[in-house]
Amino acid sequence: PDPTAGPMRPSLLSAALVAALVGYGSTIALVLAAAQALGASTLETASWVMAICFAKAAGSALLSTRHRVPVVLAWSTPGAALIAASTGYSMAEGVAAFILAGLLIVATGLIKPLGTLVARIPDGIAAAMLAGVLLPFVLKGAGALEAAPLLVAPMVGLFALVRLKNPAMAVLAALAAGLITAFASGATSLPPLPPLPPTPVLIWPEWHLPALIGLGLPLYLVTMASQNLPGFATMRAAGYEPPVASALTVTGGISAFAALFGAHTVNMAAITAAICMGDDVHPDRSQRWKVGLAYAGVWVVLGLTGPVVIAILGALPPALMTALVALALLGPLMGALTGAFATPDQRFAATITLAVTGAGVAFAGIGAAFWGLLAGLAFWGLEHLARRGVS
Repeated sequence: PDPTAGPMRPSLLSAALVAALVGYGSTIALVLAAAQALGASTLETASWVMAICFAKAAGSALLSTRHRVPVVLAWSTPGAALIAASTGYSMAEGVAAFILAGLLIVATGLIKPLGTLVARIPDGIAAAMLAGVLLPFVLKGAGALEAAPLLVAPMVGLFALVRLKNPAMAVLAALAAGLITAFASGATSLPPLPPLPPTPVLIWPEWHLPALIGLGLPLYLVTMASQNLPGFATMRAAGYEPPVASALTVTGGISAFAALFGAHTVNMAAITAAICMGDDVHPDRSQRWKVGLAYAGVWVVLGLTGPVVIAILGALPPALMTALVALALLGPLMGALTGAFATPDQRFAATITLAVTGAGVAFAGIGAAFWGLLAGLAFWGLEHLARRGVS
């Protein structure tokens, strides 16, 4: 029988809709912060959001259809945090860094030794670099609560309550609470809504070595370590064999192309992917790949309506947006800190990596994430050599 035969079950559509809304609503504020850090214009920001939504749609549909397994893509949330924490880079330099990250992901899928080299970076140090990127954003949450307690407190309270029952929906619930509180209290009003659909903006890359090393390379590493690898693990846990090489070449290639329109990297999803792979999605495991098609359709719609979302979020008080980003990154930070200090013989090197990266100081125009990784590897190498000498 034809595996594509039969109607699209409502459960496939609902799972795809929930997964897409959770992924979009919980971290769109961080993507907007990343665009702001690179000095993106309003049109460039809308192009960024549309391009990355379309990239996720294309990759999810292509990989799910080709391999007949449910492949769900996400944008790189740690990557967006890394970009948002960067200073001194232009949008054109950022585009070049995004292209480099995408091409490195392609190379990882095609060249085994490169994948082996990346895998040899100690897990604790890679996790500590991610934690150092995320920590400053999370720390700003308390300041946001102090600055606007009446707006932020209800959002935090609802986040805490929803998280007890459904952690995946907690940030989306916090966003809804923030929107209701901000508009109901008069802290903001509905802005003039821009026309739809958005206009794609072609941004020619500017190849600047410090940006490539300080932004492109760390973006590749955090995307691989904290997004792609957990995404593959999520598929295995659900009983599917992930198409690793194909997924890396497709997501890397799509990312490199979408970068020309401002988008940063797309990659395998983990939390949202789990929503799309359970028994409640479809009783027939061989039919669950269709969720990738439904998921793609939702992301096309989200990409086309991006300017309206950007306008509404842009009208919210800064403290509310700061708190929302802090809440969204609590989960990733917890995971990163757990990984950073899980291995005893990597803990000091991980601490060094966390400290240097979290300080956010750029040397020679190269971002702190690169120097944090380098410092951690140097200390880990010294300790490794000392232990070998003693033995």
